[in-house]
Amino acid sequence: MTNPISTDIDFERDGLQHGFLKIPHSRNDSAWGSIMLPITYAKNGDGPGAILTGANHGDEYEGPIALHHLANTIDIDKVQGRVIIIPMMNYPAFQAAQRVSPIDQLNMNRVFPGQPKGSVTQLIADYITSALLPMCDYVLDIHSGGKTLEFLPFAAYHELENKQQQQACEAATLAFAAPWYISLIEIDAGGMYDTQAEEMGKVFVSTELGGGGSTTPATAEIGKRGVHNFLVHAGILDADPIVPPSPPVKLDMQHDNAYVFSEHNGLLEPCVGLGDPVSKGDLIAVVYSTERTGSKSVKYLAASDGIIVGRNFPSLIKIGDFMNVIAKVVQD
Repeated sequence: MTNPISTDIDFERDGLQHGFLKIPHSRNDSAWGSIMLPITYAKNGDGPGAILTGANHGDEYEGPIALHHLANTIDIDKVQGRVIIIPMMNYPAFQAAQRVSPIDQLNMNRVFPGQPKGSVTQLIADYITSALLPMCDYVLDIHSGGKTLEFLPFAAYHELENKQQQQACEAATLAFAAPWYISLIEIDAGGMYDTQAEEMGKVFVSTELGGGGSTTPATAEIGKRGVHNFLVHAGILDADPIVPPSPPVKLDMQHDNAYVFSEHNGLLEPCVGLGDPVSKGDLIAVVYSTERTGSKSVKYLAASDGIIVGRNFPSLIKIGDFMNVIAKVVQD
């Protein structure tokens, strides 16, 4: 089966190109229409390749900001190899300002490797898997918490069976130079872009740079600096790395009880903030019933020592919702 996505980008030609991935999409308001997904391509001679993506989830904005900035400022004369820049990977979700695509309600980060004859989200995932990833050695996928989560700004890699590959991923994660970096344990790694790229042998780095469905000057700057440093580390960009205000701090969540989930519906009162230290047994949250006054509230206690790395963003919480993640500082 052939993926119907086409592009005006010539991946063999040297130079800087701005164009589109054209995704056929027949709909009520455009019977023969297409989704035009913006892409920038920079190539200069032979060398390593990198693909940089943002808005894998459409309500996460540090990636799009950092990658639009890169697309506008990259100096082709300082590139050796190739760079594929896709600021808004899940473009329909990005345009709708929501996590998943409004077209097929699919979470792009759960459908890889995609399908060449699937829905729009599956088509994009398949095109990235079959056409773009084979050209690249390095992969950077920039995430933040979106509308429902908030994180300390960190870069992340994963534990891999191939320890040489894992070491390369950790080195690239450290080079990104976010304030924190971590070996991330995923709740469910099936169908993730991360997993697909890693299984193809790529050096893969992900991030969580903030949240709440918005950005801050600090998180936007972390994204811009990280993209620059990632390309320098990959040997693609001939420039000096940008030194962060302080060295990245390594975190470890390779322990039980790192994640805290709500077992109740109600009004969430956080009792700790991002970056706060906690000890096992400390009060971290209270959930109040929203059905009546006078009902007994529920207290949530830390099940491990560490610091608060992530939190639920909305104040209304449902049973099963993520509440906090606790990690340990292993390197100052």
